[in-house]
Amino acid sequence: MNSGKQTKKSLWMSLRDNWPLVIISVTILLVILTEIITAEDKSSPKNSSGSSMTDSLWNPPSLYYDEVAGEERNLIAYGQELIAHTSIYLGPKGSVAQISNGMNCQNCHLNAGRKNWGNNYSAVFSTYPKFRERSGAIETIYKRVSDCFERSLNGSAPDSNGKEYSAIYAYIKWVGKNVQKGEKPKGAGIEKLPFLERAADPEKGKQVFIAQCQSCHGTDGGGQLSPNGTSYDYPPLWGEHSYNNGAGLFRISNFAGYIKSNMPFNLATHDNPKLTIEEAWDVAAFVNSQPRPSKDLSKDWPDISKKPFDHPFGPYTDGFSENQHKFGPYKPIIAKK
Repeated sequence: MNSGKQTKKSLWMSLRDNWPLVIISVTILLVILTEIITAEDKSSPKNSSGSSMTDSLWNPPSLYYDEVAGEERNLIAYGQELIAHTSIYLGPKGSVAQISNGMNCQNCHLNAGRKNWGNNYSAVFSTYPKFRERSGAIETIYKRVSDCFERSLNGSAPDSNGKEYSAIYAYIKWVGKNVQKGEKPKGAGIEKLPFLERAADPEKGKQVFIAQCQSCHGTDGGGQLSPNGTSYDYPPLWGEHSYNNGAGLFRISNFAGYIKSNMPFNLATHDNPKLTIEEAWDVAAFVNSQPRPSKDLSKDWPDISKKPFDHPFGPYTDGFSENQHKFGPYKPIIAKK
C-alpha cells in the first residue's frame, strides 16, 4: 500500500516539475487529432451528383424560432404558404394565377419540404445550380421549380420575375441555410430502397392500395377535395388532376421510396414504416400504371445513354425493354451499365 502511494506521489511530482513539457505534449496531441478529423471530413463519401453526404440527420429551421425579420421574413413566410397551399393561390381557382392542377407542392414535398425522407428541400440551395442529365444542361433553382409546376403540378412555370417565385426561392434558400455548399445531409430527398429480385407487380400493388391507400385517395385514385373546393386534403394519385408522366414520382424507384418512408400518411415514418419493401414497390407500380396526363418529353435526356434505370420511355442503348425499365427487375439493367 505504501509503495503504491509513493509511486503516485512521485508521478505527481514529476508532472509538476515538467509541466511545460506536459502542456506542449497535450497541444501536439490535439493538433494531430484535429488533422485526423479534418482528413476524414475531406474524404467523406459523395453521392452520384458529386455532393458530399453528411452523417448528421438534417434539422430543419422553423420560423417560430428564427430571428429573421422584416421584409425577408414576410417573403419567406409567403413562400412557405405557397408551398403548403399552392392551389389556393396558383391552382385552377387560384387567387393569384391559374397555373397548376389543384395539388399542393407539399403533396410531394411533405411538411412544406421540411420532413426528412419526405422529398425535402434540404439540399436544393446547397447543390444548385448543377448539371442535370435530364435536360443536358446546367439548371438553376428557377428551372427546378418550373419543372415541378410543369410536371408534378401539370401546369405552367411561374413568372421568374414575379413575387410568387421570389417567395418560393427565398423559402427554399432559408430552409437549406444551415447546409454547407455542396453537401447533402442525411434524410435529404427520398430513401433509396433495395431492389427486388423480380419485377414490381401492379396486381399485387392493387391489393395494397385497396387495403392501405384508397380510404384516403379514393377508389378511383382521385383524392379528396377540401371543403373549400380549391385544394385537396388527400391528393389525386392518377387522373386528370394528378402529376403527369414527366414527374419525378412517375419513376417507380422514387415513388416506392417515398411511399415506404411516409405512407399511409401520418401513420408511417422512416423509422417505423407500415409497408414492407415489396409492398412499397408493388403499390408504386400499380399507381404509376394508371392513366394520367402526359407531357412532351422529347427534349428530355439528350444523351439517351444517361437515362436512369427506371426511366419508362425509350429509346435506350442497353437493349432492355420499356416494360423492364418501368417495372424491373432492375439489377440486370444496372449490371450492364
